[in-house]
Amino acid sequence: MIQDYKGTILYVEDNPDNRMLVRRVLLSEDYSLIEAKDAGEALAMLKTNQPDLILMDINMPDMDGYTLTAQIKAMTGFERVPILAITANVMRGDREKTLEAGCDGYIQKPIDIDQLTREIEKFLPRSAHA
Repeated sequence: MIQDYKGTILYVEDNPDNRMLVRRVLLSEDYSLIEAKDAGEALAMLKTNQPDLILMDINMPDMDGYTLTAQIKAMTGFERVPILAITANVMRGDREKTLEAGCDGYIQKPIDIDQLTREIEKFLPRSAHA
């Protein structure tokens, strides 16, 4: 039986525990996953990969996710790639700041795996890649 291909996701996250959790969820849902532990690694991966969606940690040591999102959205061929922020920034105004920075969605930490898959499916419906 051929499994449905749901798309390729780049996950930019410096925390290995969060990467492991999201990896397990996405692979069990039949997504292809590319991982980057920081902004520099993410930018390097985008030179040779075209993900269908990007999951973006906001608080990273080398460059924050707001800045990285703006850089990616300015890159030719990546203007329309959805970027979903995954962040512990949950104070009033943080969601708006994330969306103003160019992110298309917002998922708060700790990660609720059901919410994660629902948010991804808003941007990568199964029928789009079947």
